[in-house]
Formats: sequence, structure tokens, C-alpha cells
Amino acid sequence: MPIVNRIADFAEDMATWRQHLHTIPELELECHQTAAFVAERLREFGVNELYEGIAETGIVAIIEGRGPGPTIGLRADMDALPMSEETGLDYASTHPGKMHACGHDGHTTMLLGAARYLAETRNFAGRVALIFQPGEEAGGGADVMVQEGIMERFSINQVYALHNAPGTEEGTFFTTPGPIMAAVDTFDIHIQGKGGHGAMPHETRDPVMAACGIAQAIQTIVSRNHYALDDLVVSVTQIHTGTVDNVIPDTAYINGTVRTFDPAVQKMVMERMEQIVAGQATSYGVEAELVYEVGYPATINDAGKAGFAADVAREVVGEGKVVADAGREMGAEDFSYMLNVRPGAYLFLGQGASAGLHHPKYNFNDEVAPIGASFFARIVEKAQPVSQ
Repeated sequence: MPIVNRIADFAEDMATWRQHLHTIPELELECHQTAAFVAERLREFGVNELYEGIAETGIVAIIEGRGPGPTIGLRADMDALPMSEETGLDYASTHPGKMHACGHDGHTTMLLGAARYLAETRNFAGRVALIFQPGEEAGGGADVMVQEGIMERFSINQVYALHNAPGTEEGTFFTTPGPIMAAVDTFDIHIQGKGGHGAMPHETRDPVMAACGIAQAIQTIVSRNHYALDDLVVSVTQIHTGTVDNVIPDTAYINGTVRTFDPAVQKMVMERMEQIVAGQATSYGVEAELVYEVGYPATINDAGKAGFAADVAREVVGEGKVVADAGREMGAEDFSYMLNVRPGAYLFLGQGASAGLHHPKYNFNDEVAPIGASFFARIVEKAQPVSQ
């Protein structure tokens, strides 16, 4: 079964919605204009219930089907990124320093398209809960919504989400059973030494050399402390120190990211990093403090739900355009919090050739919005069919 004809009929409306959302990017949990636009559309569509102000600006809308049944959740993220847009589009960001560089404007639009269709047809049993979530990029909006009780409050028993995939054939889907995206942690290392003249290093306790030693030693966690077939990334991404060429500074700062799937591996990294920082500090005669922040957990698909979602995707785009065992990747996603409490699946939707995610020239491909909306609609109809 191809793209839903009725959804294809309002593809132009969806493009208009998406391009408007692109002009008003908002950050973290502060998606006020975006949420107001979403709520206005949902009221126009005639949803049965509309709940605003969850996780500050999140929305849950309920559409009732034909007859009793369970509640299925569909989630779209709404927030943007703190970066300047370089697309030159007529509908480029009007909020300086903010940009929809990850396609959340498209995700929101796809769920709005599904909402319009489902509110018109109601060809399903039970209810669908449409979850419009702020704060995916930062703020952990999914966790906040879960902590505020949306799963229990709306009796959601399974949940699904989509993310666009630049550089992947337009209209293809890919997912995988089990872990699909990694847990993400952040570390900061603050080094206190004793500065002095660059010509007299013997009178200093050099934090620059200590920073170099710590950064290099951290890499041995991956190469020497874990099983080579377990996925693990430890990346130093920032080192800041010094101001001029002839002065050894007092301090240095290191920052980076850790990506894991296995909590045991995550624990090992935390312990080894503590040991390395302490040991290196002693060897260089400086003081060093490690601040390790545990972030989003791994995104883990329920195997059965991932298989079901892949089957639905095949009905929308065809057998040859769905990869159901695509493997996992080291990016992170806060939909993980929802999958921690309810079974479901997270899928990627190819959007063709474009700039990559988080790039200043990125733009969502409006041609794939009807495909994503059709997937959302069909998964509701297939999961909760009307009794004959």
C-alpha cells in the first residue's frame, strides 16, 4: 500500500506548515511559538482532547477511534539548535543564532499530517496519543514528559518515532531490533597548575603538558580497557588553555563525549577516567577535577515492535526500500526515555542528498513528509484495527 492518498492531497499544506516552523526555531523546553502553532492546527483538525504545557511547552493530543481499545503513542520533537543558518532560503530562520538544523520542523509536520488524517478518518480502535515534545537536543524533554506521567495519564501502551536521515535514499526506512542509538555522557576536566614564564618551565607546574597527557591517556580506555567488539567511543573534543606564546598558564580545561550501549561498559569508562585523571595529575604535579555527567541512555527498540514497524513501512514504500536490521549507531536520542518505559520503535526516514544534520546549510526535504505521515497513520491503523 503506497502513501495514503488523502495525506498526499494535503502535501502542499504540510510544506507550508513546515516552512513556517522553519522560520521560528526555538531551543530546549522553550518552544512557545512552535507549540502555539501546533495547538492551533490540532484544534482545526478536531482532536478530542488537547493538553498543553507538559514539560513547559510540550503537547499531548488525543484522537479517539471507532470503539474501545488501547492507546498508541506517536512522538515528534519540536526544538531547534543554537546555531546560525546559512541556507539563504526564503523561509530561513528569523531567530538569530537559532536554526532547525536537525529536521525537527519536519518531524513535527509529519505528525501533524498524520493527526489531520487520523482525525478525519478514525479508522482505528482505541485512541492515539500525539506527543509533541520540546527539548530533544538539550533539556531531555522526553524524560521530563515521562517524569510528568504522560504514559500513565494517557494509558499509552506502545510508542513510535521517526527521524530524518540525510544522505540516505529518499523515502527509505531503516531501523533495527534492540539498541539503535547510544547512551551519551559528557566529561569536563579542570586542571590547576602553576603558571610562569615560558623560558623558565622548571618554576611551573605545567597544566598544558598535563592536559596533553590526560587527553592521550584517555584514549587507552578504548584501545586497552574494553573488548574490541563492544561499541565504545571516547572523544576529547575541546582543550582550552593559555593566552600568549611566552607564558605557561595556570589552568587548562578538557571536554569530551562518551558513547556506550552497555551499562557495564559505561561504568568501566567512568572508573578508568577517574583513575587516569588522578594518576596523570600526580605525575605532572598538578591538581585535576573530573566532572562526569551521565546523559541520555541508549535508545533500545523492542524487537517485536521494530519488526512490526518495518512491516508497516514496507506497506508504505515497498519491500526494497526498508532495512529492518540496519545496525546501531553512536549518535544519541532522548526518545530513549520513552522506550525505557514502554515498548516501541525508533526509525530513520531517508531524505535524499542534502547537507548533514547539525550543518548550517541543512534543510528538511518536504517531499518525504507525506511518507512519514503515512507511516504514522498506518501504524495506528495496523496496531489497532477496527473490529469487523
